[in-house]
Amino acid sequence: MALSRVDAVLAALTLPEKLRLVRGRADPDGRATGYVPGVERVGIPPLRLVDGPLGVRDGVATAFPATIALGAAWDPDLAHRLGSALAAETRVKGHDVLLAPGLNVVRVPTCGRNFEYLSEDPGLSAAVGAACIAGIESEGVAATAKHFVANNQERDRDRVDAVVDERTLREIYFPGFRAAVEAGVSTVMTAYNRVNGAYMSEHRDLVESVLREEWGFAGVTMSDWWGTHDAVAAAEGGLDLEMPGASVVELFAPKSRALRAMLAARLSERLGVDPPLYWRPLDRYIADNGQPDPYPYDFFGDRLERAVADGLVDEATVDEKVRHVLGLYESLGLLDGDRPAGTVDWRVHHALARTVARRGTVLLENDGTLPLSGSERVAVVGPNADEAKVGGGGSSEVDPTRTVSPVEGIAERAASVRVEPGVERVANPSMFDAPWTELLERRRQEGVPDVDAAAAAADEADVAVVVVQDGATEGEDRDSLRLPGRQDELVAAVADANPDTVVVVRASGPVSMPWADDVASVLVTWYPGQADGAALADVLYGADPGGRLPVTFGRSFADYSVADPYRYPGIEGRAHYDEGVFVGYRGFDRDGVDPLFPFGDGRSYAAFAHDDLAVERGHGGDGETDADSTDTALDVTVTVENQAQRPGREVVQAYVEPPDGPAERPLRELGGFAAVALEGGDSERVSVTIPRRALARYDPTDGWTVDPGEYAVVVGRSSRDERCRATVTLE
Repeated sequence: MALSRVDAVLAALTLPEKLRLVRGRADPDGRATGYVPGVERVGIPPLRLVDGPLGVRDGVATAFPATIALGAAWDPDLAHRLGSALAAETRVKGHDVLLAPGLNVVRVPTCGRNFEYLSEDPGLSAAVGAACIAGIESEGVAATAKHFVANNQERDRDRVDAVVDERTLREIYFPGFRAAVEAGVSTVMTAYNRVNGAYMSEHRDLVESVLREEWGFAGVTMSDWWGTHDAVAAAEGGLDLEMPGASVVELFAPKSRALRAMLAARLSERLGVDPPLYWRPLDRYIADNGQPDPYPYDFFGDRLERAVADGLVDEATVDEKVRHVLGLYESLGLLDGDRPAGTVDWRVHHALARTVARRGTVLLENDGTLPLSGSERVAVVGPNADEAKVGGGGSSEVDPTRTVSPVEGIAERAASVRVEPGVERVANPSMFDAPWTELLERRRQEGVPDVDAAAAAADEADVAVVVVQDGATEGEDRDSLRLPGRQDELVAAVADANPDTVVVVRASGPVSMPWADDVASVLVTWYPGQADGAALADVLYGADPGGRLPVTFGRSFADYSVADPYRYPGIEGRAHYDEGVFVGYRGFDRDGVDPLFPFGDGRSYAAFAHDDLAVERGHGGDGETDADSTDTALDVTVTVENQAQRPGREVVQAYVEPPDGPAERPLRELGGFAAVALEGGDSERVSVTIPRRALARYDPTDGWTVDPGEYAVVVGRSSRDERCRATVTLE
C-alpha cells in the first residue's frame, strides 16, 4: 500500500528534523507570535502563528470589538463573518494559524481576560464560538480553540489547580471546546493551569482520552507560551507542539541589535551559568506575577531528544506528533509551496468592526431619552471619552488601522458638543509597555480634571453622555467590580446636574453600577474596537441596539457563586469549583439572588410581543437518540411582533426547566436562541431548535442522561423575563 503524503514526508525525516516540527522558535522576521521553522531539506516551509482574537497582532490591522461584544450580539452568522475577516487579515500578513477564539466560560466576574471570552453560558459560547471558527477555517486559515480547559482566572493562572468534578467539566467547561472540534477547528491550545493536579499541557486524561479519543480531534495540540513543564509528561500527555520553545530574549532579538549581540556573546554558556545571567534581573524586576516563567524552555528540544535516547519516550510518540503537525501543513496547502496571501479591503473591515460593535451594544436602561434626535446640545464627559477603547491588555492587543473616539462619533451627529474629562484618565494596561508607561501617560494629561466642571457642562447641556470604563488585562484580575478611580462619583455628579444623563460603560465584563437608578439610560459597549465612537453614535441616534447580556451583572462580587476564597482565588494553590454547574445566572437562580441585570437582558427602541408558543418533539426527541447528541430534541416556534413604528432586532431566548430528578439541576438553562429583525408593525414566526444535549445532565455512572418527566420551555427576553411557556413530557 502506498504511503500517504504525510507518512511519506515523515519517513524521510531524521529525529532532529522531527523535533524541529514540534517546538516553536523565534521568528527571524520578528513578526509572528509563534514560528515553526520547518525542514528545508524535504520541502517543509515555516509555519507562522499569530495572535489574536481581537485582530491580527502584526503591525497595523483592524481592531475588532472584544470577543465578549461578539457574544453579546447573540448571532452566529455575524460571528462567521468576523471569523472570515480575521482569517483574511491573517493571510494578508503572511500567517497560517490564528490564535483565536477564546472559549473559556466566564466563571469569575473580575477575571482579567473575560473580554476575550464569549459568555458565562456554555451553550451561547459553543454556538457563537463554533461559527467564528467555521469562518476562520473557511478562508484556509487554522483557528485555535483556547485555553483548554478550566482557565477561568488570571490570578496565579500559571500554577493554580482547578479542582473540578467530571459533571461540571462536561456540562459547563467542555461544550465550547467540543463544539469547536465539531466545527473543524485545526488546533487546540492547552491552558496554563492544572486541572485536578495535572498541568493541562500534560493532562493525558483530558487531552488524549477526551479531546482526541472521545471527541475525535485530529489536529494539533499546542501549549500556551511557556506553558510546558516536563518533556516526558507533556510528550506522553498528548501535547504536539511546544510554544514558543524559545526565551524572551530570543523572541525579541530580531527587533533588537543589543539583544542579538547578547545572544551572540553566549556569556552564560561560556561561564556555565544556569539560569542565564540575563534571566535573573528579568525575572526579578520585569516579569509579572501573573505571567508564566519563560525559563526554563525548550522541553521538546534537547530534553525530548534525550528522553527518546534513554527510552523514556518512544520515537513513535514523536512520530504521532509530527504526523499531526504535517497534517496541519497539508490541510493549509503548505506542502504544495507558498500560498498566495490574498487581499483585504480595510474599509470594509472597518465597517464590519462598526457593525459588530453596534450589534454587541446592550441597552440596559432607557427612560425615553434615547434615541437622540440630533438637535440636542450634548456634554460628553469621561476621562477617556476622547479615545477609542480598542481592547484590553495582553496578547490580544492590536494596533488599529484607524480609530473613532466617542467624542468624534458624537460630534458628527450633535448640534453642539462640550467635552469635559471630569476625573483622571483610566489606564489602558498593556503587556508590552514598560512599567513606567502609565505614570508618563498620566503626566501627559492636558489640564486638571474637575468633577465640578463636568457637572457644570452637563447642567448647560440638553443631554449628558458619560463614558466610563474599566481597565482589564491578561495576567491579572480586577480588584473588584467597581469602576476604577472616581468614575462612580463622576456619574453621580453629572446625573445630579442633568436628569437626561446617558452612561456608556466600556467594560471587560460585569461592573457594579451604584448610580443605575439615577440615570436616564445605560449602554454597555464592552471594548468596542477601532470603530468605537462611530458605533456608539449609531446607537445614540437611532440604530436599534442589538445586544443582550452574555453575562450576569451582579450588584457586588458577593452576589456570585464563586464569592468564597475556597472557590476563588483558591487556597494554597487550589481553586475548588464546588459551586458545580451553578455558574453565572444558574448560581443566582439557585441562591435566590436578584441580579442588577440578568443574563440575556437588553432593551430595544422597538417593542416586541411574543405569542402562540408551540413546542414539538424533533427527530432527537423520541428517546432513542444518544442523550449527548446535537440532534434536535425540541422544535420551538413562537410569533414575534414588533408593536412599535420603528425597526428593531429581537433575540428570542428559549430556556428549559427540567423535571425533578435524582440530581440537583439548574432551575432554568438556555436551550437555544434565534435573532430576528423586524420593521415596525411586522410579525414573524420564529423557530428555535433545542438539541437533546441541552436537555441532558451528566451522570458519573450513566453518562449523559435525559431524565423522564415534564419539561417546561420558557421564552423570554432574559433569564428572568418570562413572556410565554409551554410544557412537553419526555419518557
